[in-house]
Amino acid sequence: MGARQVNPVAASSSATEGTGGGGDDALAAALRTEQEYVTRVYGRLDAERDRAARTLREGPGQGGGSVLQARVEREVTTDEAARRLARLSAVERALCFGRIDHRAEDGVPGETFYIGRIGLRDEDREPLLIDWRAEAARPFYTATPGSPGTLARRRHLHLRERTVVGLDDEVFDLDGLAASDRSTIVGEAALLATLRRGRTGRMTDVVATIQEEQDQVIRSGLQGVLVVQGGPGTGKTVAALHRAAYLLYTHRDVLERRGVLIVGPNATFLRYIEQVLPGLGETDVALVTVGELYPGVRATRAEPPGVAVLKGDLRMAAVVEAAVRDRQRVPEGDLEIEVDDMVLRVPHEKCVQARDRARAVRAPHNIQRRLYIHDLLDALALNRAEQYDRIADEPLAEMMASGQVPEWLQELIDEAEDTPLLDETDLRLSKEALWRDPAVRRALDELWPELSPQRLLSDLFSDPAALDRVGAEAGLTPAERRLLHRAADAPWTVPDVPLLDEAAEWLGQDDTPERIRRRRAEAEREEEELYAREVMQVTGVADLKMMDGRPVLDAATLADLNRDTGPAPTTAERAASDRRWAYGHVIVDEAQELSEMAWRTVMRRVPTRSLTVVGDIAQTGSPAGARSWGQMLDRYVPGRWREQRLLINYRTPAAIMKVAADVLAEVAPDQVPPEPVRDDGPPPSAVRIPASALEVRLPMLVAAELGRIRGGSGEGRLAVISSCARHPDVCTALPDAPAGATPEALDSPVVVLTAEEAKGLEFDSVIVVDPAGITSESPRGGQDLYVAITRPTRRLTVVHDGDLPPALAGR
Repeated sequence: MGARQVNPVAASSSATEGTGGGGDDALAAALRTEQEYVTRVYGRLDAERDRAARTLREGPGQGGGSVLQARVEREVTTDEAARRLARLSAVERALCFGRIDHRAEDGVPGETFYIGRIGLRDEDREPLLIDWRAEAARPFYTATPGSPGTLARRRHLHLRERTVVGLDDEVFDLDGLAASDRSTIVGEAALLATLRRGRTGRMTDVVATIQEEQDQVIRSGLQGVLVVQGGPGTGKTVAALHRAAYLLYTHRDVLERRGVLIVGPNATFLRYIEQVLPGLGETDVALVTVGELYPGVRATRAEPPGVAVLKGDLRMAAVVEAAVRDRQRVPEGDLEIEVDDMVLRVPHEKCVQARDRARAVRAPHNIQRRLYIHDLLDALALNRAEQYDRIADEPLAEMMASGQVPEWLQELIDEAEDTPLLDETDLRLSKEALWRDPAVRRALDELWPELSPQRLLSDLFSDPAALDRVGAEAGLTPAERRLLHRAADAPWTVPDVPLLDEAAEWLGQDDTPERIRRRRAEAEREEEELYAREVMQVTGVADLKMMDGRPVLDAATLADLNRDTGPAPTTAERAASDRRWAYGHVIVDEAQELSEMAWRTVMRRVPTRSLTVVGDIAQTGSPAGARSWGQMLDRYVPGRWREQRLLINYRTPAAIMKVAADVLAEVAPDQVPPEPVRDDGPPPSAVRIPASALEVRLPMLVAAELGRIRGGSGEGRLAVISSCARHPDVCTALPDAPAGATPEALDSPVVVLTAEEAKGLEFDSVIVVDPAGITSESPRGGQDLYVAITRPTRRLTVVHDGDLPPALAGR
């Protein structure tokens, strides 16, 4: 299996050597040919950009219709022009990166296609550049020496700005090429050339060097849950991002409307990958961390392992449910409220009935509250009416006691006994008056308050008595309840966010004001559309038809055009602000780190269960993370998720990967490390530096390593990954290096991180400080060490004071 994957990488050099290609004359001729074509492609890109910009500026050209028609056409087309201009502007770099030549058949030359980031047609509407996601481009990624299909050659084009500076050929069938092409076979393996480049602080797309196993991931179907299990350096993240671009291209009608969500481990990781999709022509994808899945909250703080495990446990769903029920109360005795020198009273049993009736409604807490409040206001209003009635009846009672009641009055009394104290209007007015009374409102709010998720959890976590009541009902031990206690004003942590989302499900929101606003808006809309229809009839626009018979304009569209609401929000912007938004597809990266509660939150975002789950069980560092994919997914899609494994490590040199494999064998013997494709670079080294000398010697080591990887190019980045215990000492020793998982850290040549913060990132050189400390700091410390030593693409150095962990002791 490893040889099958490695062969495509080496195929080009073998083909070149076998044909004697690659000479200066051949290269110069090939470069001239490809430069002419690339110049033509960029010329077409410029023309398309100019046309989109002109449309955006001026609208469509003048037609023969009315002034209104011209305005309508302008409004309808400028939005599409803006979207197209954004896509065209994002693909400037390496627009055209490949060429495929199909085999000649029966003396007829095979077709040649150029592959690029987007599709372009020439002036005659003939294909000039094939979008990398199109079916016609697929052989560029799937052809291998053992299974070339109809390809005779695959060529990689290397561009610097708009200039072709290099070519790499992989020849599958020399006889299938035209004679002129046989004399211009040049280059070496494109993948290895790409891998040897220095890191820049941003992930780059691999659209020009996608390998066959990655292509299978990218082009897998939209429906269902696809798990991409891959070890370090297998390209699983970048394959998932290309998958997002492919799905948007293939299923644009669905996904552009519902959107694609990408969930990453932290803000640094999201900034690291943020340019990949725009570079592939896709600009409208929402990127968030788990700490941002609840709109309005951006949590970055972690929790101690014990708290993280508890808050990630599914039992917390029961805790949240119990916390909501705990806020749905009745008084211990009768409800008594003093209003206008009168004590209004509702019997205890009536309060219980009101609570139980509200709970019986299948609705969230804040919706149920409305029913509970109305029932108690009913009871209070009737009690007040009864008290007023008794006061008014006192003189009459005295008269009746004396036996001197006129006959006509007795008839009225008899009729009144069958008449309710309050009619419907009187009851409504009485309830409204009571609700305006501060004492009434305060008393009812205490019994069944309107709650936000933030208030519910802050009140719960800061109240030991409430934690005991709620925790006991949900099955938490006393020790676990104590773990949840904290100050009311404590900042939200990442494990809190799924709890906030869970609370939002149970609480809901009283939508009465929103329904009133919506009814008013609908009435205004009807008036606007009626006016629009009248305008269309008067101007004659109503009679205009498109070539396919459809009307040029309808009243609803014209009404929209007449509303000046500013730029329309993108799908990603609308989705990010709406907790109940249902995405068309969700990609979860470093998915092994998500807790059970976090998975509940993700699944609410994608009711169709169309997901790409990307991760490596062997790298699970979170104590609340996954031990297997089935543990997290079988609850939602039992037996209906499929796994695709990436088994080749394209990033990590073999010498470093051998050390990593030893670590993995010790901490997760059931997991198989990926097979490295690279066999270059020095072996890892270990340096003993006493803690007392770290401040002096570590900067010297960093400077030397940075000099080795950057050389004269100025490219290349270094990470110092330390244990949490040594993290302050490392920061002191390297005061100019940014520390922590911040987006700004990506722009620095040297950054200081913990193993958790380094997850998903890669660097030319890595210095791991205190590996023994990393392994002992958490229940999954061995996995954290595995993560740390698999971040480099070129060099690894381990700095230690005491003994090395057993897996590193021989290095």
